[in-house]
This record gives sequence, C-alpha cells and structure tokens, in this order.
Amino acid sequence: MHYIIIGAGPSGVIASENIRKLDQNAQITLIKGHKEPPYSRMAIPYFLEEKITEDGTHIRHKSNSFNEQGITLVNELVSEVKTKDNTLVLSDGSELVYDKLLVSTGAIATSPPIEGINSNHVYNCWTLEDARNIAKKAIPGSSLVLMGAGFIGCIILESLLKRGVNLTVVEMGDRMVPRMMDESAGGLLKSWCESKGVRILTSEQVISISEAKAKPLQVNLKNSDPLSADLVICATGVKSNTGFLESSDIKLDQGILVNEFLQTNIENVYASGDVAQGLDFSDQSWSIQAIQPTAVEHGRIAAINMVENNSCVHHGSINMNILDTMGLISTSFGQWMGVEGGEESVLLDEQNFRYLNLQFKGEHLVGISSLGHTQHIGVVRGLIRGKVKLGVWKERLMNDPTRLMEAYIANI
Repeated sequence: MHYIIIGAGPSGVIASENIRKLDQNAQITLIKGHKEPPYSRMAIPYFLEEKITEDGTHIRHKSNSFNEQGITLVNELVSEVKTKDNTLVLSDGSELVYDKLLVSTGAIATSPPIEGINSNHVYNCWTLEDARNIAKKAIPGSSLVLMGAGFIGCIILESLLKRGVNLTVVEMGDRMVPRMMDESAGGLLKSWCESKGVRILTSEQVISISEAKAKPLQVNLKNSDPLSADLVICATGVKSNTGFLESSDIKLDQGILVNEFLQTNIENVYASGDVAQGLDFSDQSWSIQAIQPTAVEHGRIAAINMVENNSCVHHGSINMNILDTMGLISTSFGQWMGVEGGEESVLLDEQNFRYLNLQFKGEHLVGISSLGHTQHIGVVRGLIRGKVKLGVWKERLMNDPTRLMEAYIANI
C-alpha cells in the first residue's frame, strides 16, 4: 500500500507518522514542495526575534527522523492530480502513483490587488523564505509598514518591534483582529499596542505602493497622508492552497469538501488541515478553521481512516485562537461572537487591559473571548466540548465570569 501525503506542515507530518504506526509495511511518501525540512509557520515569529535559529522552526529536530520511520520526503511541488489514474504529476515532470492520497497543502498568503504590491521590499510573512528576507531588511531604525492587524499580523508584531523598527500598522477593519475580537476587545488591544510604541491606523487601507526619494517605498493610504517605508509586510489574509486541484475531480468550495471521515468525494482521497472544509463542532457547519490544533487533529483522524477504512468519525473541531501580542494574551473559543437568542456576561477593566466575555445558549457555555485573562481559560474547552449543562452555575457565571474553574469542577 502506497500512501502519499501532499503537504509537510503539522497536519501532513502528524498524518504520515500515524500511518506508519498503524501500518508498519506501508510505503509512505511526504511531499514537501520546498527544500527546507518540514517546518512550522507558528515558529517564524521566534525566528524573527532571533530566539531560535532556522533549525528551531523544524517540526522534527532529528535530521534523520523521517528516514528512521521509513517516510520518503519529496521536495517538488505537485502540479496536477489525476484521480482516475491515482497519479500525481510533479513540477519536474515526474509522476507518482498512489493507493491512497491525503491533501494537506494548507493555505497560501493573499495580497490585495493594488499597484506596487509586487515591488521589491514588499513581502508576505508566511514562509521561511519570507522570514529570511524580512530579517535582512528589518533592521534597527528602519521604517516598516504592516498591512493587516488580523491574526497573522498580530503574531509578528512583537517580533518586528523587538528588531528595533519604527512600526506602523494599517488595518481596513474598525478594530484589531476582527475575526476573534469584538469592538471592546479589539479597541483595547489597539490601545495596548499604541502604549508600546506602535502606530495603529484602523478603518484605513493601502491603495498603492510606489517608489520614493527618501525611502525605498511610499505607501499611499485612502484617508491619510502617505507613509515612507524601508519595508512593507503584507499580512492581509490567506486562502486554502487548492490551485493545483482545479483540473481534478476533487470537489472544492472554500477548500476541499470532506465528509465526517475527512474523505473527499473521491473514495481513496482525503484532506486535512487548513485546506479541508471540515466540520465545526460549535455550529455543525462545514468551514475552514485554519488553526494548528485543528490541523493536527485532522491529520491524526485522516491517517486512521486511510489505514482502517473509515473507522474514526470526526465530530468537529472547536474553533479556538490564542494570541500573544507584546505580552498581552488574548483568546477566543467556539462561538465567541454569540448566537441568536443567547446571553452574555461581560467583564471589562480598560485601565488594566482586561476583558472577559462569556457567551451562553440556554444552560450551555458556547463561546468565550478574553484579553489579559489567562487563569483557568483552558477549562473553557472542556465546558464547550462536553456540552456541559451548567444548571445553577450558568447564573453564577453570568454574575461573575471569572469563576470558570469552579463551574468546571462542579460539573465534571
């Protein structure tokens, strides 16, 4: 049996290793699509901060880890998938034949269609190669414009500031991290960043990038004066990496459509991670979560189902985000934005940058968002995942949302 996994991020690596555990005799090929060993994008900020070297970004730190497990690594990209022939066409023109295929190609960075976005000194911060280029040019005293204050942008904020740059952030939305924070939390995070010396422009957008006299670049804004910059980083979003599948028979929507086994419409083809439009535990919708915990969970479940013929049902992943922005920890779990007919409990301390918002549906906790609260936040996952009926603890949490641990212990 030949298993091929396309994509060597956390989901693909976990899948390949689990397949090996379940099938000692299998032939396993893991297609990386790049020259570097499999690495984690989540480690790139630490590389930019110089807390780690490039080796520190690698998912497995033993150089011969995959060889020891009998997993063959391939550097080429996949240019075409021929599902009728069970064949992959690689970028060098060679072909590979599979018995079962897992697509774990993750996401790719997107850029707005504006003039100058492909100029020199403009980079995404999505790959290790991007990080190398940024590290060379983000030097002390340089001026840097960061396009986007979403999850990706906020992950690298601290790394950039620690490099001694003068940083301006331009965000189209009316607040920072709008996909995991409401107006109160997003506004509080903006104030925190500004207190650390970062200029934040919300409800603003870059309309073009051009060459300048004093600096390499001039960043032209819709509502404000132009900015001079030595470097521009585009962190405006990502999308599922499915372009190479457009001529295949695999059904696509926002990503690859899968069932409860992470199986596509093609019987021997599966998908996992940021490319898979999987089940969301909270609302039972099918969506892209694009977070590492979901990618790892997908990889494990897909591996089991590929080897054991769909023996493991995926009941859905909880959407959760944890973000450290220059020392201020923020989180969101489940349906943090609330549900129709639901109730909420809010605790706000603007002076100390602390915010806690619990969302309820009937007697159940369905979501949470927080800023500056780290104690006992982890138990929220258990309360949501377990669909715990809170009883009297619903009213107690409505009165004091900090009593999460007490509510958890009382109901386990």
